[in-house]
Amino acid sequence: MGRLFTIGLITAWYSSNIGVLLLNKFLLSNYGFRYPIFLTLCHMLACSVFSYVAVSWLKIAPLQGIRSRLQLVKISALGLIFCLSVVGGNVSLRYLPVSFNQAVGATTPFFTAVFAYLMTRKREGWITYLTLIPVVTGVIIASGGEPLFHLFGFIMCISATAARALKSVLQGILLYSEGEKLHSMNLLMYMAPVAVLFLLPAALIMEEGVIGITIALARDDLKFFFYLLFNSALAYFVNLTNFLITKHTSPLTLQVLGNAKGAVAVVISILIFRNPVSLTGMLGYTVTVFGVIFYNEAKKRSM
Repeated sequence: MGRLFTIGLITAWYSSNIGVLLLNKFLLSNYGFRYPIFLTLCHMLACSVFSYVAVSWLKIAPLQGIRSRLQLVKISALGLIFCLSVVGGNVSLRYLPVSFNQAVGATTPFFTAVFAYLMTRKREGWITYLTLIPVVTGVIIASGGEPLFHLFGFIMCISATAARALKSVLQGILLYSEGEKLHSMNLLMYMAPVAVLFLLPAALIMEEGVIGITIALARDDLKFFFYLLFNSALAYFVNLTNFLITKHTSPLTLQVLGNAKGAVAVVISILIFRNPVSLTGMLGYTVTVFGVIFYNEAKKRSM
């Protein structure tokens, strides 16, 4: 039963991760709903509601309160970076195929190592830094061989990846100390409403009339409403299943599954969206994935 439960969790994590990615691409690119900030706002609203229900009512994690005004400021800073990373990723999906988006996203370890050194002066072993070479080289190769390369989409994808890495480093600095350590589900419960506060005025100003357009689309096509609702719920379940897999297995298992998830997402997206992929692009992505695997292995051995 324990093994079946773990397999079920992994299946749910893969489904929610890949599902939200493909649905984002479908809505923002194929469906023509060109409002990535509002889409991110819907995600954060769902995370706010579901997080509160999961922690306060279902007791999935012990409820923790905010201990000080300083801690609230730190959570707000993390919330801002978090929503910037999600918005950047969603914007990039308007212009880039999922396969290339995943290739760029795989460079997260590179940015994490850079920010960790700049902000904490934490040095890794030379072998760990050496493994980052194929991580970056692979993306350079993939960029040169991407038939649907778009410079603005590429910049937004790189920015989102860097913001995601910065969030993880800041989270370690700001909230993992003994006095301020927050459970990951509590952190999401507090960060998501902060992200909503940042995203709401941004959507209203930068995507003028988006609420009226969304309501009109939902009236004309009821499927659009269910797409948006399901997509927002999946955005929360990505975080929930992430936490549950870490709890019932280990962070290392999650890393290994994450490496494989990227490859699976690439294959599924190519089959669904039929975007052209060159041999050079696939070679670049493969080099990056192997670089990430070697990086994780080097990190494990240095602990």
